[in-house]
Amino acid sequence: MIASAEWKQEMLFDGRSQSGHSIHFDASPDHAAGPSPMEAVLAALCGCTSVDVVSILQKKREPFTSLVVSAEAKQADEAPRVFTHIKLVYRVGGNVSRKAVEDAVALSKNKYCSVSKMLEKSATIEFVIEYADGEPRP
Repeated sequence: MIASAEWKQEMLFDGRSQSGHSIHFDASPDHAAGPSPMEAVLAALCGCTSVDVVSILQKKREPFTSLVVSAEAKQADEAPRVFTHIKLVYRVGGNVSRKAVEDAVALSKNKYCSVSKMLEKSATIEFVIEYADGEPRP
């Protein structure tokens, strides 16, 4: 895998992936022109675990209708300002089985999500599941 970042001006950078996609990073205090690199890492974590959970629920033929994964992170006070605690909240919609969702999240956490595996070397990651449509099937 190959990636690059090119400085544009002030604290603005253009990141580029091997597959040709780009992301604009803004490392200024207000992040007006794009996410900071650390915000992008946090979003990548949400994306990585979302892919796993959707794939697993689809394979189990669970009738989920939505999934939103959000993250809230705390960073170290001093440089390097690594994440020290991350709370991931999985909000699942549809007539899903509680066990299927719990198993999918556990598989993502323990086996599949490479972003989570990297981040857990410096941060405690908390996993919370919420159901958009009330209590799920047992």
